[in-house]
Amino acid sequence: MEGVLKQKLLSKEKISEEEEEENELSLVKRVWKESKMVWTVAVPATFTRFSTFGISVISQAFVGHIGSVELAGFALVVTVLLRFALGILLGMSSALSTLCGQAYGAKEYGMMGVYLQRSWVVLFLTTLCFVPVFIFTSPILKILGQEDSIAQMAGTFSLWLIPVLFSFFISFTCQTFLQSQSRNVIISFLASFSMIFHVFLSWLLTMKLKLGIPGVMTSSILAYWIPNIGQIIFITCGWCPKTWHGFSILAFKDLWSVAKLSLSSGVMLCLELWYNTILVLLTGNMKNAEVEIDALSICLNIVGWAIMISLGFLSAASVRVANELGRGNSKAAKFSTIVTVLTSFAIGFILFLFFLFFREKLSSIFTSNKDVANVIGDMSPMLTISLLLNSVQPVLSGVAIGAGWQSIAAYVNIGCYYIIGVPIGVVLGYVLHWQVKGIWIGMLFGTFIQTIVLSIITYKTNWDKQVTIAQNRIKKWSKMDSGDETITLDN
Repeated sequence: MEGVLKQKLLSKEKISEEEEEENELSLVKRVWKESKMVWTVAVPATFTRFSTFGISVISQAFVGHIGSVELAGFALVVTVLLRFALGILLGMSSALSTLCGQAYGAKEYGMMGVYLQRSWVVLFLTTLCFVPVFIFTSPILKILGQEDSIAQMAGTFSLWLIPVLFSFFISFTCQTFLQSQSRNVIISFLASFSMIFHVFLSWLLTMKLKLGIPGVMTSSILAYWIPNIGQIIFITCGWCPKTWHGFSILAFKDLWSVAKLSLSSGVMLCLELWYNTILVLLTGNMKNAEVEIDALSICLNIVGWAIMISLGFLSAASVRVANELGRGNSKAAKFSTIVTVLTSFAIGFILFLFFLFFREKLSSIFTSNKDVANVIGDMSPMLTISLLLNSVQPVLSGVAIGAGWQSIAAYVNIGCYYIIGVPIGVVLGYVLHWQVKGIWIGMLFGTFIQTIVLSIITYKTNWDKQVTIAQNRIKKWSKMDSGDETITLDN
């Protein structure tokens, strides 16, 4: 016991010395030092997001060459159904980011592998619950008012996407586990290989062998699962010796506690991702739905590509904040938040200017349909504003994940998105007959309010109190690998 107390005192003294050294540095040097740590996480994470998102875009490009109904059906099932499941699973995996990030910062490595296994169990059971929805996609979409031809085609794609659904819970948890340790290079390598493989195989099966939908979807399934197999091998076969000590029976203990934290995390992120889903669903009930959905899916793909950068900074914010809170350095956590938000905003502003000038030309990459291109041009102002807002909001969500504020962020999302944004969009789109443009304006207004609220919450945060909360969380969750002895940390 005496040795443990000495170790804690030495740890606190070391943190105090590091804080004094950081305070002595000039602002420019502090920004440069923090920026290097942020970019170390953000660049590989962004590259990985690009590669992973690219699989869906590549699939859509090949499906678009099969037919317009096939494109609309694929866009609908991916944007609505797959995003529905992805939102929950991605959000639930962010609970692992909180636990592993803070544990790694506190140098409590032993239980990180157990956290990963607990998340596997919880997310696998959650994934099973989605399977019936994927099986009965066609009748569900018809009830929601989608055209029969589009709903029927979406039902065909949804059956093919069931294996993709099960790839998510492995992918998200393994990536989170590795990112918490800043082990991002392997993730980027596997994602890059997977995307290149997908392009070649899709071309071979679709363009050369003329296999149509089965060809595209077979390639998609393999592209999603290849990185998962590589990550599992990397984690379990000796490349994470400090944080992976093998499969443990502890993985089946305290599952309800993991489930509660995961559910609050899931609600936070899925409410954000479902926001665009509602936009597509409302569009499907309008006149000329096929053209509207095609145009909207292209715009959302452009936004999706740009937001991959912000999601990279989301990962960086969650890792840096969690690590510093776990380490007990409140000033470093606050400073990292400021640097990460401003960096992401600067990049978002550059993208805002770029797409403002080249917006209509980009539509030719996705379609040769003039009607679709005209709708894209009409929606371009909302597209560019979306790029600007989405450069800040995801990073603030990353701060919430790192600090463990998922439940607070979930309440903010409900209020801003669904009490403010959606009703305004419905009024502008249906009552004032602004069509999809009105719906999107309402959505943007909700996102704007949410960004302001999260900014205020982050600005007013007592970071010293957050350190205490993080240490109490580590005290509660951290246990020795050899048994149930609790590791206590003094505040």
